[in-house]
Amino acid sequence: MILTDSNGEQPLTAMVSMVTKGNPGIVTCLDESRHGFESGDFISFTEVQGMNELNGICPLEIKVLGRYTFSICDTSNFSDYIRGGIVSQVKIAKKISFKSLLNSLAEPDFVITDFAKYSHSAQLHIGFQALHQFCAQHGRSPRPHSEKAAAELVTLAEAVKAQAPPAVQQDNLDEDLITKLAYVAAGDLAPMNAFTGGLAAQEVMKACTGKFMPVMQWLYFDALECLPEGQEALSEDKCLPCQNRYDGQVAVFGSGLQEKLGKQRYFLVGAGAIGCELLKNFAMIGLGCGDGGSITVTDMDIIEKSNLNRQFLFRPWDVTWARDEFEGLFKQPAENVNKYVTDAKFVERTLCLAGTQPLQVQEAVQRSLVLQRPQSWADCVPWAYYHWHTQYSNNIRQLLHNFPPNQLTGSGAPFWSGPKCCPHPLIFDVNNPLHLDYVIAAANLFAQTYGMMGSQDRSAVTKLIQSMQVPEFTLKSGVRIQVSDQELQTSSSVDDNRLQELKAMLPTPESLPGFKMYPINFEKDDDTNFHMDFIVAASNLRAENYNIPLGDRHKSKLIAGKIIPAIATTTAAVVGLVCLELYKVVQGHQQLESYKNSFINLALPIFCFSGPLAPPRHQFYNQEWTLWDRFEVQGLQPNGKEMTLKQFLDHFKSECKLEITMLSQGVSMLYSFFMPPSKLKERMNQSMTEIVSRVSKRKLGHHVQALVLELRCNDEDGEDVEVPYVRYTIH
Repeated sequence: MILTDSNGEQPLTAMVSMVTKGNPGIVTCLDESRHGFESGDFISFTEVQGMNELNGICPLEIKVLGRYTFSICDTSNFSDYIRGGIVSQVKIAKKISFKSLLNSLAEPDFVITDFAKYSHSAQLHIGFQALHQFCAQHGRSPRPHSEKAAAELVTLAEAVKAQAPPAVQQDNLDEDLITKLAYVAAGDLAPMNAFTGGLAAQEVMKACTGKFMPVMQWLYFDALECLPEGQEALSEDKCLPCQNRYDGQVAVFGSGLQEKLGKQRYFLVGAGAIGCELLKNFAMIGLGCGDGGSITVTDMDIIEKSNLNRQFLFRPWDVTWARDEFEGLFKQPAENVNKYVTDAKFVERTLCLAGTQPLQVQEAVQRSLVLQRPQSWADCVPWAYYHWHTQYSNNIRQLLHNFPPNQLTGSGAPFWSGPKCCPHPLIFDVNNPLHLDYVIAAANLFAQTYGMMGSQDRSAVTKLIQSMQVPEFTLKSGVRIQVSDQELQTSSSVDDNRLQELKAMLPTPESLPGFKMYPINFEKDDDTNFHMDFIVAASNLRAENYNIPLGDRHKSKLIAGKIIPAIATTTAAVVGLVCLELYKVVQGHQQLESYKNSFINLALPIFCFSGPLAPPRHQFYNQEWTLWDRFEVQGLQPNGKEMTLKQFLDHFKSECKLEITMLSQGVSMLYSFFMPPSKLKERMNQSMTEIVSRVSKRKLGHHVQALVLELRCNDEDGEDVEVPYVRYTIH
């Protein structure tokens, strides 16, 4: 197998601050963040000034010297380093060889998944060979929980062990493990299928693509801790098939668990990638499918077409399209105009916004209604053409006027250094497809916001552009450009005179009867709507300003759509493990070691299974408690009245021998021993919910059934003690 990418991670990059001449040369990166490279990695250089020999050099193997430094090749005869440069990790293809099946059976390499079961892999390697022999002899698997079949499999395994080559030979056969293998061999569990199927599918993808490290070479997985705890073995008669879809599960756990699973009532929050897999497994294991059982699902999210490869319960017609923003040009201005036209208090509300937002919003409304309002499609093309010049030429020229390429900081260092690359303005070229794409996409989107029809006629747009004269741009003096986020946040002064001037210039809402604009919601998966055309062109033009390599449409879609690539293999495997834990929960397993924490990375691949830690234990008096415990207090008394604060405090003093010193609900302090006496006296005879409502300044809704209260308490000796929280039931 030719492995082109062992982990699937984006190649690391770092900014260079220094390269020495020597053998080897030492590279120092900016100290803003660690470079993240490892010894043996290969790297390449771009944008190095001075030591030009590094730019485009074949990938170099490095040796890491520190978090910001590493050594490269002999740079003794290179030019002197001046400044700048980006170092990027390069992934080098390598060949991986595997043993044949025959050799691997005789000399197995195991991927250990759970060190608590370290010996299981070698034992199961023998056990599965014996199981194959059993199936070949009988034409079927051992009958579920059959003592006779289990004894026969153990005998076969003993024979396999006796004939095994030295690498497979075991001192003793784990008869209990082989017996359990026989008991469950006829089983068919959806969670086990999901886990092993996810792993197998991932290995197929690795073989097809050369991406990610394959499993080397045997991986045995068991979850025998899912079986009933203790010695109460399932009898063969409880595992007989019922001729339904759950027979494979009954063969492993018996009919009793199947009945329990059917009665479960589960609430699933979220039906995304993991949620869809969970619902599939719930259906296949029969969770909530019996009398009194139910599955309730909620999901407030919006499904996008790109998610359908792993959210398989949805279909294209289930997809509700929306984005909160679309680059600020084609949604927010239109929404603000519509609010201005329909809401008499819109201008008044904008004045309450922070910083320079009041001015920005009103200027945007003025541009949309007065300065840039098109009358036809022919007006939309000039708007896009002039906007191109503003963004990619004029603004850059103004920036370079304020900060010339040779600008120095107060400390004498070059201003344009490190992460700040010096840009250059672009010159519009109607024959450049990227330039024309931007104008056509922007003009069509601009027209859509005014309810106008656009056009895809490139020759007509070209003629319009060639007939236009771009106004001469005049560099401005005294323009302040913020060079950091901190400066941007502190520049919050608003010109009140300008606000009054804008208010006078805006047409009144009454003069615009029936006028409305059409905000555009970003949708990345329709290739005919100009959305991605605009995103790709706009981002690549800005990249061109800064000599950054251009990105293709696919990469732009990933970024613009905020897509995190994921495939169904991992979700299937993860949910398979989750549902194996569900078997334990439904059965009521009490032993902590029966449960498993799981961490898997199918790309590397890494599998780590471990037992969970017990929660910390605390104590007051002779009472031991953990974070799973709580005090239960019934707020509604037998007389129909609710408990007062005084009664609540007295309850803990008499029933638990605890003196409450502080009592809170969320961020609201309900009671403390250091409160002013007048306030204490007032609250003592108020009900608990009344105090909560007053302190939080929010009325409790009718849906609120209980309150969570936090306590600080003293014991009878006046010592401060930790205690659980209180569940205070209202209804």
